[in-house]
Amino acid sequence: MTYVPPRRSDGAIQHRRQVLPWPSDRPFRILSIDGGGICGILPSSVLAELENRFLGGTSIAGHFDLIAGTSTGGIIALGLAHGLTAAEIRNFYVDRGDRVFSNPNALVRLWRKVRRFRRNAYDSTALHEELLTIFGETTLGDARTRLCIPSFEGIHGDIWLFKTPHHPDYKKDRFERMVNVALATSAAPTYLRALPNNGYMMVDGGIWANNPVMNAVTEALSCFDIERQQIQILSLGCGETSFKVDDSRAVGGLLSWRNVLRAAMRAQSLNALGQAGLLLGKENLVRIDAPETPNPIAMDDHRRAKAELPAMARSLAEASGQHIRHIFLQERAQPYKACPHI
Repeated sequence: MTYVPPRRSDGAIQHRRQVLPWPSDRPFRILSIDGGGICGILPSSVLAELENRFLGGTSIAGHFDLIAGTSTGGIIALGLAHGLTAAEIRNFYVDRGDRVFSNPNALVRLWRKVRRFRRNAYDSTALHEELLTIFGETTLGDARTRLCIPSFEGIHGDIWLFKTPHHPDYKKDRFERMVNVALATSAAPTYLRALPNNGYMMVDGGIWANNPVMNAVTEALSCFDIERQQIQILSLGCGETSFKVDDSRAVGGLLSWRNVLRAAMRAQSLNALGQAGLLLGKENLVRIDAPETPNPIAMDDHRRAKAELPAMARSLAEASGQHIRHIFLQERAQPYKACPHI
């Protein structure tokens, strides 16, 4: 008989978490990064521009108390917490992204589209090998910044949040390899295979939290003795996709609604941003994303993402850089130390 591990959520505490002290005069700064496949070139490039313009090329991670990221945003978050600069992460996406999402001839691209009706379009081995070159055997317990990384567990159909040991209650994820966390949060259905992990089956966190901003807000308020107005968030997207219900979609059918996942991701993001703004005040939430377009870059289109998104990031940093600098980059975050393992 095959062993089936218990639901992760079965171990959730049944009482309010004991909050850790936090200086009442110090903001709690959060960096939140959406999912979006190879379009992670956009948020990594925005952060790299900020590093270059205001931080002398040093890592921007040291200015945030918590980083949340889903899917490709989770990979970026892990990279920053591992000690990489955003520029190094951007270069990884630009220079190595085609090893994961190759751009073959038109016939192969067509075959991949057809294949996605029955199987994943890409072999996860390439992504695994590339991530190993970055993270090696390091674990979440080695992270230099607090992390909150959404995934989805398929055996039980359960939500999952990987967390660094930044609170004494967090004992389960300390020894999770960063490579596995990166693969678990980015196993996008129809693109990459789900990840078997200790009896569980992990799927892309974008299934339920493609924009993890509210996961980050909840994490901050449940773990630390802070007021809502102390939280300041920089939220980065991977490109807005317009989605409207025209006459053909109103009638229905699988063909008309083939992009329903994009619609769900957009709606989830708008809802999360709206909730965060209501809780914290709009002045404490800075959202940076590409303008909405009816012609979005596909999650696996490395050629187009590489050609278009770095320039878009420069424009976004030019428009909002000084505002971001004023709120987030004036002083470094307090040094993060993992809670002792007992």
